[in-house]
Amino acid sequence: MSKTLSVAAIASFDADVKHAFQDKAKLRDTVRVKSGVVGSTHRFNLLSAGMATKRVKQTDVVPMNLQHTNQTATLEDWNAAEYTDVFDDAKTNISEKQELAGSIAKAIGRREDQLIIDALEASATTLTIAASVGGAATDLNLAKLRMIGRLLGDNGVDEDETVHYIGSHYGKESLLGTTEVTSADYNSVRALVNGEVNSFLGMMFKWIASRAEGGLDKTGNDRTSFAYAKPSVGHAIGMDARMEVNYIPTKTSWLANMLFSAGSVEIDAGGVVEVTTTEP
Repeated sequence: MSKTLSVAAIASFDADVKHAFQDKAKLRDTVRVKSGVVGSTHRFNLLSAGMATKRVKQTDVVPMNLQHTNQTATLEDWNAAEYTDVFDDAKTNISEKQELAGSIAKAIGRREDQLIIDALEASATTLTIAASVGGAATDLNLAKLRMIGRLLGDNGVDEDETVHYIGSHYGKESLLGTTEVTSADYNSVRALVNGEVNSFLGMMFKWIASRAEGGLDKTGNDRTSFAYAKPSVGHAIGMDARMEVNYIPTKTSWLANMLFSAGSVEIDAGGVVEVTTTEP
């Protein structure tokens, strides 16, 4: 086997992986991202709300005494690696190369999503919706979605702020059985045309599959999902997805490895709603 792999071949593989990574990771765009973090932690700052005071002539102004707090994201290092000989110049099969690139990229993409999900699940919950909302032991329904809007709005989340909901495909199935979601009389998205529910009631939906990384927690029949405003969750990236391809003599194979370092944290509990749904 040749131990020589051209720079062009490595660059091509790197480009394939990055393209797949950008396509398959679902949650990065839904949270507040800080890239280029130096060190093992990053602090996301939060400034409290203030209240104006009435002016009284010839008296000192009254400061609002805004509270500065922060939440710390701890970065973790991850690898997605695989040995292969498909990079041998004499044997390279383009479809195999792209298939491997997709597998590596998807693995890192799912891990990045899981960092965000784990941060939400690890945080103390202040806004909650029980499985009984909208009916005894129910899955995702309009009553729960309306309550999300009410809880976040009452907590001061700006109406112009996009709210993201991450849930399971059981929840999507439940919504697709709701007339208001699928009918053009209520929803211009026409969900039944392509079987997707991407947005409704001012929320953007991301559906998370059952994943080996953990996915959304399910205990018994109770699934935990989340709705949140983008500034409420922080994602710190120390090393964005970076590809390395090296020849390992002891394996007589090429090692393709994607490196990634990041950490997530809930910044503002007032912008996050934990939703419990019942799944069979």
